[in-house]
Amino acid sequence: MTEPEPRFTRQALEGAILGENPSLTSEEVAEAAGVTLEEARRLWRALGFPDAGDQAAFTDGDRAALSTMVGAVDRGAIDFDTAVRLTRAVGQTMARLADWEVATLSARVEQLEAGDQATGSRVGSALRLVEEVGVPFEQLLIYSWRRHLAAAVARVEALGANDSDLHTTEVTVGFADLVRFTALSNELDEDRIGDLVEIFESRCADVVAQQRGRVIKTLGDSVLFVSEDPTRAMDIALNIVDVIGHDSRLPDVRLGLATGSVIMQLGDVFGPPVNMAARLTGVARRNRVITDRATSDRLSPGLFDSRLLPARPLRGFGIVEPVAVRRH
Repeated sequence: MTEPEPRFTRQALEGAILGENPSLTSEEVAEAAGVTLEEARRLWRALGFPDAGDQAAFTDGDRAALSTMVGAVDRGAIDFDTAVRLTRAVGQTMARLADWEVATLSARVEQLEAGDQATGSRVGSALRLVEEVGVPFEQLLIYSWRRHLAAAVARVEALGANDSDLHTTEVTVGFADLVRFTALSNELDEDRIGDLVEIFESRCADVVAQQRGRVIKTLGDSVLFVSEDPTRAMDIALNIVDVIGHDSRLPDVRLGLATGSVIMQLGDVFGPPVNMAARLTGVARRNRVITDRATSDRLSPGLFDSRLLPARPLRGFGIVEPVAVRRH
């Protein structure tokens, strides 16, 4: 008598997430979408996945998604290179979101398996979460994307981006960095490190949002943010010191601010102010904020005390006189 196939398998979980099991090869998907095999593989790699070779690794959903993107190219809305860049942006964003979602829900999987409704398998509880949370989360994802898209379009207009280059604009860049995080991470267990990073990132995100700024990226022990207004950026920086540096359970924090023209592309920012903010953070004292002159000169009068610090060399900028800033 043959053994029944296990009910809870990785393949079953993958099928539940995708809504179907893979049955198409790369060549079949490319032919159905009306593109060359190399073009299909180029978009697949841009999404963040390796070539599947001759395996039947794709679903009808993959074919439909490829056809949709190719259709936009065929109609002349975008060219193929733009399609690849958009696909890469989506892939990088979704990869991080997926990792974040799995890490967040893994604790719930453990709770379910330890409770009265345990299935005897983590995959079983994961399947249950997919059924109960998948659709609401997908709806939240679309809603959030529309909201952020509307905000991004508004920013391009509000920031007065150069008509000849809609990626270039002037902002204040802030860089917040936890002190001695590397040494501390060698002393703590993984759960404690994860909790520390979560508290740091979530508190910084709340402070930035409250002051109408925007978090560009987080790197575990550091947060990069931008603001249209130098005074609001300074409020963000000082508030981060309040909620992070004055909490005895957390490491100290230091911040650097710089103002100037940056390139905003693929959700990231590039340019001298980004590098300057990072360099200033590296020489800031614990729980202090230092800026360049361009930022301190633009602060609303009467709100802050500024003190010119001794000149020092900053890599890539030569000799610089930073400015320490605090509230009255």
